[in-house]
Amino acid sequence: MKRKICIVTGSRADYGLLRWIMQAVKDDPGLTLQVIATGMHLSATFGETYKEIERDGFQIDYKVEMLSALDTHTDILESMAQGLIDCSKAFDELRPDIVVVLGDRFEIFAAAISAHVAKIPIAHIHGGESTVGAIDEAFRHSISKMSQLHFVAAEEYRKRVVQLGENPRNVYLVGGMGVESISKIELLERAQLEEVLNIKFMQKSLLVTFHPVTLEIETTEIQMKELLNALSSLSDTTLIFTMPNADTDGRVIIELIQEFVSRNQNAFSFISLGQQGYFSCIEHVDGVIGNSSSGLTEVPSFRKGTINIGSRQLGRLQATSVINCDSEKGQITAAIKKLYSDDFKKSLESTTNPYGEGSASSKVIEVLKRTPLEGIIQKTFYDI
Repeated sequence: MKRKICIVTGSRADYGLLRWIMQAVKDDPGLTLQVIATGMHLSATFGETYKEIERDGFQIDYKVEMLSALDTHTDILESMAQGLIDCSKAFDELRPDIVVVLGDRFEIFAAAISAHVAKIPIAHIHGGESTVGAIDEAFRHSISKMSQLHFVAAEEYRKRVVQLGENPRNVYLVGGMGVESISKIELLERAQLEEVLNIKFMQKSLLVTFHPVTLEIETTEIQMKELLNALSSLSDTTLIFTMPNADTDGRVIIELIQEFVSRNQNAFSFISLGQQGYFSCIEHVDGVIGNSSSGLTEVPSFRKGTINIGSRQLGRLQATSVINCDSEKGQITAAIKKLYSDDFKKSLESTTNPYGEGSASSKVIEVLKRTPLEGIIQKTFYDI
């Protein structure tokens, strides 16, 4: 009997990382792929990116509507409550043998709780990482504690999952999922990208991705304004904005970006670039600026510089291509100056991505196939 692998995806970001695992499960004659799409995938505000999943040839077996129309903390909690209810219905209908989740977002946390209560084994990807400035920190470690199998991106993260009390035999170092995606996506040439996005690259160019710092109170608007003030003087620079995730105060950022783009002809914004468009942008811009995890986990593989603003990603492993600064106009301006300096650009030639070289999905699939599931739900705390 085929083993049913249910993969839960809640956003364009985690789908991009899960895609090759999904393809490998689909192609394996001994496995059956099940897909649950939830969160931002189903929202018109965030581009209804479930359509991208379908365009890639995957069948979505269940859609879990859970995203609230607003983004206060009470709205996020309402979304999580709805996700708990509807994910439990999805699991009852699909009856998977293993549920695969990635990362740390609240949608994924809700799915993990539902699977845990339903006594379905959970495989967690990208556990053990740390993001001091985000509520995702607690979600991520909680998901690890509910999971039976762990796939981590670096040795430091493997040790941290074991430190949480997980048996080392069930913690697998596979590398970063995003690194593998880079090697498998056919990137667009510069002229193609300009045509697809309807933009024109100027003398300089930057990709901007900024998300709310969800463990800081009432700082999102202030921080985004500081960033935009720093960018406003770059009239010779094409600025490509990607919109933030569905986090608390995310709509504040969206409104500020929209207003900035309306006033600056060199600025463009996109709800979702898709993985091909996003990676193609990284390939052709001078650097990436913001506070997205991608700036630390994927951009170094392009040997491009990342300006990492504020505390959202504090705690993650970093390549030498990352420039850290506070969310203050003067520091951001200084970081941009460093990004374009000859010494820094020369240093990029020797950049090594700490998240590996890209072969994660095949390692994950082998474990999902061969791990005995009898008795796997009950686990003892592993004392160091």
